[in-house]
Amino acid sequence: MAGELYRKKKRLGDMLVSEHVVTPEQIEQAMEVRKTNGKRLGETLVDLGFTSEENITKALTRQLGVEMVTPSTMKIPEDIVGLVSPTILRKYMVMPFAYGNSNSLRVAMADPMDMVAIDDLSMVTHMDIEAYIATTHDIMICIDKYFGNAEALDAAEAYAKEREAKKAIGEEENEEDSVADSPIVIMVRNMIESAARQRASDIHVEALETKVRIRYRIDGALFEQITYDIGMLPAIIARLKIMGGMDISEKRKPQDGRISITVDRVEYDIRVSVLPTYYGEKCVMRLAQKTALTRSKKDLGFGDAEMKKFDHILANPHGIILVTGPTGSGKSTTLYTALSELNKEDVNIITVEDPVEANINGINQVHVNVKAGLTFASALRSILRQDPDIIMIGEIRDGETAQIAVQASITGHLVVSTLHTNSSAATIARLLDMGVESYLIADSVVGVIAQRLVRRLCPKCRQARYATEEEKRTMGIRPDTPNVVLYEPVGCMYCNRGYKGRIGVYEIMEITPRLKKIISNREDSDVLKQAALEEGMSTLRMSAARTALQGITSYSEMLRVSFES
Repeated sequence: MAGELYRKKKRLGDMLVSEHVVTPEQIEQAMEVRKTNGKRLGETLVDLGFTSEENITKALTRQLGVEMVTPSTMKIPEDIVGLVSPTILRKYMVMPFAYGNSNSLRVAMADPMDMVAIDDLSMVTHMDIEAYIATTHDIMICIDKYFGNAEALDAAEAYAKEREAKKAIGEEENEEDSVADSPIVIMVRNMIESAARQRASDIHVEALETKVRIRYRIDGALFEQITYDIGMLPAIIARLKIMGGMDISEKRKPQDGRISITVDRVEYDIRVSVLPTYYGEKCVMRLAQKTALTRSKKDLGFGDAEMKKFDHILANPHGIILVTGPTGSGKSTTLYTALSELNKEDVNIITVEDPVEANINGINQVHVNVKAGLTFASALRSILRQDPDIIMIGEIRDGETAQIAVQASITGHLVVSTLHTNSSAATIARLLDMGVESYLIADSVVGVIAQRLVRRLCPKCRQARYATEEEKRTMGIRPDTPNVVLYEPVGCMYCNRGYKGRIGVYEIMEITPRLKKIISNREDSDVLKQAALEEGMSTLRMSAARTALQGITSYSEMLRVSFES
């Protein structure tokens, strides 16, 4: 196969142009940029935003007749994993995944025309190389999967040796010096990159009695990644403090910081929180892609009826739209999606957030700064003098903010915001508790969306079974209904213990004239909920049950997210 590629002598630029992936002008521009960045042509084209890794990979597959593979979803035998060092794999962006026929090795390559890589691999393994094609991102995930922990432990060992060497020659250990040591820098960088590639939303660095535990939160659940000796903790925390712009010498007080980092051409904004605990400082990093919060409405998980309601609520020229749910339930994503939908040239949208979670072109975003006296309430007062059409408040936290939001909506503005409540009906009760008059709530609130995130079952390994009578009752189905199928998580190479990704489930309460009357009369939440159900609202339990019956999620996930309702 390698010989065939030699004989073809095709140039990447020519192939991409003939496949209409890029234009000749874009190739010329990328070639100029390459002179200064020293990267490969494909990487440069992706960096410049002219195309994507997937488009290049598919074009090469067609042009070279090389098969495309995804090594990260394969179970690669241990003896193959041990054939080539991770240093060489990262250098050439390759991953061996299987034996071929008669002394050959099948290798996934980001660039199957890289003859230097093929020759080096052949020399290292003493085998003929069969080139296959894969995206750089997928190869990186695969290398992290099989070598990430080993590389991290090597870095930890190298750091420990350096520390011992300093002690042996009587050099005093200075924490600021130790964090500049390359093993720690490499280790922390690898930890963040590995978490980003595994789609983690949070990284936890925890101080236990004898060890440092690293855990990633993936699809809402925490998983232990690796542990180190407790002696590593001061250097890891100090490195993270430097990256996050915190005070390295302060160890008794909680601190917050921010890190911006690019992993595989994706920009991440990381919020860092350091907290003193009994055995040492604990650090939690929240990872957010700068572009991840703005997505298509279709990707949020609305059913057809829910989509109609969502659109109808958004069409209101003024009033308050509230999105509610616990931390990490996807409220910000729903809000940003709504804002992107409303973001037209003829409207002035202003947001007040703490912090600004994603930048949207054409929207004026204000960052709350309590130390400077810029609170949600004071920012809102100023915003109202900025001729806004739509105002987004990151969160209604107190009565003063709630009062201003209500006044703004009544005076002709559309206000969108979030609240931490368990259901749509409970949101109205919370506003009453904050001291907002019932008649003002009835006049101003046009819709409340309560939401949760459920984990998606992996379509490749989920297992079907029939529902029990008890499960049917819980989902609102008659117990004698035959052949009700549910699916259970199994776990395979493609997913994370049976799940991959998450999707929203919603309870959308549109405030109809009947509901306005109930709110005005300060009637109980249960009365409001019952009336909303009669007006066509689906509860979180009903929405989650639908998702389980469609095979998107499991029965246990449905119970977990709709426990309160």
